[in-house]
Amino acid sequence: MQGRNFVAAMAAATVLAFVASASAGEVTKYVRYEHEGAASYGILEGETIHQLRGNVFQSPSRTGVTVALDDVTLLAPSEPEKVVAVGLNYRSHFDQASDLQPREHPSLFDKHATSVIGHGAQITYYEDASDLHFEAEMVLIIGKPTSNVSVEEAPGHIFAVAPGNDVSEREWQSSDLQWFRAKGADTFGPVGPVMARGVDYNDLLLQARLNGKVMQSQRTRDMVFDSAALVSYISRYVTLKPGDMIFTGTHGTTAAMQPGDVIEIELENVGVLRNTIGEKGAFPGN
Repeated sequence: MQGRNFVAAMAAATVLAFVASASAGEVTKYVRYEHEGAASYGILEGETIHQLRGNVFQSPSRTGVTVALDDVTLLAPSEPEKVVAVGLNYRSHFDQASDLQPREHPSLFDKHATSVIGHGAQITYYEDASDLHFEAEMVLIIGKPTSNVSVEEAPGHIFAVAPGNDVSEREWQSSDLQWFRAKGADTFGPVGPVMARGVDYNDLLLQARLNGKVMQSQRTRDMVFDSAALVSYISRYVTLKPGDMIFTGTHGTTAAMQPGDVIEIELENVGVLRNTIGEKGAFPGN
């Protein structure tokens, strides 16, 4: 399949993208990774991960242990208790969602924490699925307990940002009472490969590429509700905790993915999230 061939072709380029983005400006790239059976947090510098001790959200320190990027499995960059997502947050997406209209406040829904997977993990094409779409999104990672904060306070609660893919099964989305499975099924929330601090997340280029072809491309400055507004609004009703994620919405027009396809989500100055679509009916872990 085209997607399988593309995986091999892009492997080296993905590593180079990590290295280039890790050295840009004052940006700090945090990773969560598995090495020799143990999961750790670290800071990515070049092709080297520096292991961290302590709470990654509260002044962690380096252990002095390093490991090569090529020798680890990258996991989702945090372990969220809650994953909140925003719909219709770019005007360019309104036409595709013609049955829905923009509102005076963010349109929110939940993705289950078990939907979150990391860079390189496989997205499940469920046996009864038929119209599986990508949605390129910037994901906010919360850094401290957040309850009823103002818009002015909200940036201080955003620890980092990451590329994310709000995988959506359109038939389920239109037929089900809620989006419990259409957007919350296991593997429908890829995030990674890193979470970055120090980037201007209010103005980053966000792109989706399907088997190498650019399918979505827009800057985060075009969001209807910016990151601070989203955090403030959500925190009025739900307490966010360190590691929780907010998918901030997709733009433009999405398209169907097929088994074997490779979907990449790139967030400028942060990184490239790459996942493959599994064979139909191949349940995660089987």
